[in-house]
Amino acid sequence: MNAKIVRWICGVGAARLMLPLLILWLSAYTEAVAQNFWQQTNGPYGGTTLTVFSFAINSAGDIFASTNGGGVFRSTNNGGSWAAVNTGLTNTFVNAIAINASGHIFAGALDRVFRSTNNGDSWTAVYTSLTSSFVVALAINASGHIFAGTRDGGVFRSMDSGDSWTAGNTGLTGTFVVALAINASGHIFAGTFGSGVFRSTDNGGSWTAVNIGLSTPFVAAFAINASGHIFAGTRDGGVFRSMDNGDSWTAVNTGLTNTLVLDFAINASGHIFAGTGGGVFRSTNNGGSWTAVNTGLTRSIVYDLAINASGHIFTGILDGGVFRSTNNGDSWTAVNTGLTNTLVLALAINASGHIFAGTGGSGVFRSTNNGGSWTAVNAGLRTPSVIALAINASGHIFAGTNGGGIFRSTNNGGSWTDANNGLTDTEIYALAINASGHVFAGTAGSGVFRSTNNGDSWAEVNTGLTRHGFVALAINASGHIFAGTFGNGVFRSMDNGDNWTAASAGLTASIVFALAINASGHIFAGTDSGGVFRSTHNGDSWTADNTGLTSTDVQALAINTSGYIFAGTAGDGVFRSVQSTTAVRARETVNVIPSSFELAQNHPNPFNPATTINYGLPQQARVKLEIFDIGGRLVRTLVNHHQPAGRYTVTWDGRNEQGQVVVSGIFIYQFRAGDFVRTRRMALVQ
Repeated sequence: MNAKIVRWICGVGAARLMLPLLILWLSAYTEAVAQNFWQQTNGPYGGTTLTVFSFAINSAGDIFASTNGGGVFRSTNNGGSWAAVNTGLTNTFVNAIAINASGHIFAGALDRVFRSTNNGDSWTAVYTSLTSSFVVALAINASGHIFAGTRDGGVFRSMDSGDSWTAGNTGLTGTFVVALAINASGHIFAGTFGSGVFRSTDNGGSWTAVNIGLSTPFVAAFAINASGHIFAGTRDGGVFRSMDNGDSWTAVNTGLTNTLVLDFAINASGHIFAGTGGGVFRSTNNGGSWTAVNTGLTRSIVYDLAINASGHIFTGILDGGVFRSTNNGDSWTAVNTGLTNTLVLALAINASGHIFAGTGGSGVFRSTNNGGSWTAVNAGLRTPSVIALAINASGHIFAGTNGGGIFRSTNNGGSWTDANNGLTDTEIYALAINASGHVFAGTAGSGVFRSTNNGDSWAEVNTGLTRHGFVALAINASGHIFAGTFGNGVFRSMDNGDNWTAASAGLTASIVFALAINASGHIFAGTDSGGVFRSTHNGDSWTADNTGLTSTDVQALAINTSGYIFAGTAGDGVFRSVQSTTAVRARETVNVIPSSFELAQNHPNPFNPATTINYGLPQQARVKLEIFDIGGRLVRTLVNHHQPAGRYTVTWDGRNEQGQVVVSGIFIYQFRAGDFVRTRRMALVQ
């Protein structure tokens, strides 16, 4: 399974860790350097719904939700609709959010803290002396002092509204602080990942471990009721309660069938709601017993809970966005309008100029107004993940799906039927049709298939192809077929697919998700980390065309009859070239020091037993490259020293710091160079 599909299936919120944004590209410029090559279109919103990590509600009832890649969203109508409010927010992976008495909002992100003084309309980074950049938790006391719990630096305190920070860790032996809470007396409680609970009675000046009766050291959440009773949610021990300010703890889990407790909320009646790995539980007797209250919840992992002044409860669900209950948790309704990803995996344009977009979770969308608006067209399409699209001379549309094989529509997307006879691999990553109407399909692991009868039957055509995933196909006016691969760049066939040879010179990104060819015969390649590349001479060499393209993870490409190219991205929707591609020529800068910090997707991915990571430095910097597991625990430090400007390659052999081979799973690698921080996800398959 290739990286495109692994990212979608695994989701983008499997833990309070960030999906990485990685860039490895060959420097290239258009002759009109001052003008962007790309501009963004509207939608479509077809990816999985975002995961909400944290809520905050201001005095006006406005709800703010921090997400796993979409930044901060705001709802001014009780969750009825959401709008992204990210101006100035340079990192959209936001773990925590809090609001002070003045209404100033603080967002804890992957690499720093941000502050908004205008209700989220704009943000400013406030992280002076905040030496640990991974902020996991935030809390604000009655004096307006802000406390930030971090992954590896313990607790930091700001007494000037975030302008500066001071570490306050005396006595705090656990530096991975996942949760913070402050009681009416101003005592601060810190929940750590591995060292239990700590308490500070002097405004964070010093800390004391308070773990008597707490049978697990992994504390993920706190809540404090009006009586001062403290509830601690743990990773593997359920809920613990302290009725003596943390001096001792007792497990209170009767009826709680899932012991992974990630958050709490308490309403005006003292009812406690616990968000768990198995949905929401409610206690009406101070934690004495719990009842599952999950009617209407479509997913089970609950990251966050919040209750507004009207008693309405909001819950953030893994890949499920936001659900609301207006009846004390008895039932839930999804309230996700506007809270969506824009994961566009495939594009195709018919003779009428209608654009079709295949998405990672919502099937096919059609635009009849040049990308201005989009409508879902999915009747009969049984698989919602559409990875490839192609249209023949008769206007028949072919859709390649993840696990459902190929579907065909003969009525402009009005309805779909499957066309899989002879197709032994149902993970279809690419489709293309030549002038004779022959259809070619690139698959996950079985190479390329060809149909000479409009998709009624298929046969393999793989001579010369190395059988990695084939994720892109395109055919030029001469009938030459180009195949983009997962890990081996581009291959070319000049005899209708009977034989293939490599054609990747200058293509510095090896994973090619999309290919398209314009009327001049220029070939465009959309890549996983290098944006868009173009070849003006039949694939013999390639240069980059990325000015104005804010996402370099390009999943889909299409060109209309006017020569405008559309690029579907993972996270930023669809981009359109500013001018016709036949009017712009690229020139290449080869073997230069990169103009900005760069980090690429590891290759291969998924991998076994080893993988390589490439990065670039525009200037000398101290570099730190680390591997973490999905729970945020450090697995291996690959680089930790100063390096001169240049490009580098590092290999990870799948072993931890102790030299032991790690088990299969999803891992996060984080690259730091000066103030530059980027992370990305990779999969080890043993």
